[in-house]
Amino acid sequence: MTIAVIDYGMGNLRSVSKALEHVAGGVPVLVTADPAEVAAAERVVFPGQGAMPDCMRELEMRGLKPAVLAAAREKPFLGICIGLQMLFEHSEEGDVPGLGVFAGQVRRFPDERMIDADGQRLKVPHMGWNTVQQQAHPMWSGIENGARFYFVHSYFVVPDDKALIQGTCEYGVPFTCAVARDNIFAMQFHPEKSARDGLQLLKNFVSWQP
Repeated sequence: MTIAVIDYGMGNLRSVSKALEHVAGGVPVLVTADPAEVAAAERVVFPGQGAMPDCMRELEMRGLKPAVLAAAREKPFLGICIGLQMLFEHSEEGDVPGLGVFAGQVRRFPDERMIDADGQRLKVPHMGWNTVQQQAHPMWSGIENGARFYFVHSYFVVPDDKALIQGTCEYGVPFTCAVARDNIFAMQFHPEKSARDGLQLLKNFVSWQP
């Protein structure tokens, strides 16, 4: 088995690949920009950092879009951060279309709602540790409900189909931070930066049989 981490020039690839290698039990982890290598891998990780318009442009320019869409249809697929947002139809960030794997929008945290329980202004981007409320899914195995994960983002997904939602969080407003359907699990937070629980989630992906 090989795990492919897709390199389209916009991800925190070293941290993701090293975290996967740590939990993969000797399974090869390949960071690749080659669509053929993505197609040949048994499992695929789709990370991302930066702005949605840049990510979509780079994915197109490097010829990786068909390989990503095929992997999302056919094999265990893990989306991280922008790798979650790009799966949806459209983003307010740059007013750009996404991949359209899931119906729904990517929206910015609303400025008027960025107030905490003490009346203090919350900063955007949402950066730091926050608790995640889970729905039952094998990818949460060994992770307590309400565990804390590390976030860095200004936008969040709003799925049309609420059955997709597998994790929620709150930052001024409640928002979806993890989704799943069939062979796909994707999250807004960074498991590679989320200590033990993040590594457990990546370990679960290595053995997940959707």
